[in-house]
Amino acid sequence: MKHPIHSAADLGLIIRAVRKSTHVRQDDLAGAVRVSRQFTHDVEQGKPTVQLGRVLLLLKELGIALNVEIPDEASRTLSTLQPSRQRARRNVAQHGLARVKEEGGDPDA
Repeated sequence: MKHPIHSAADLGLIIRAVRKSTHVRQDDLAGAVRVSRQFTHDVEQGKPTVQLGRVLLLLKELGIALNVEIPDEASRTLSTLQPSRQRARRNVAQHGLARVKEEGGDPDA
């Protein structure tokens, strides 16, 4: 079911509802994601300055999908940006692998 998010408090409330509905304690969720129980508490209370990356880990652990709606023009721009990001990642990966081979190391080590 979709629910609009307009604030950190909205997202925190949803996280809390999902956590409680699955009978997961805050400290257990925190341990699974490797954050403090205080962090989990802060997120659920809607603290606006929490680290986004860690919030995304909480969402993933709880099975909550996060989607955004963007204007059509931004969507077209995004589609042109994505290939260049993927290409850059591939170049970094290839460069790193080539360097390991040059140095005679095991790339899987």
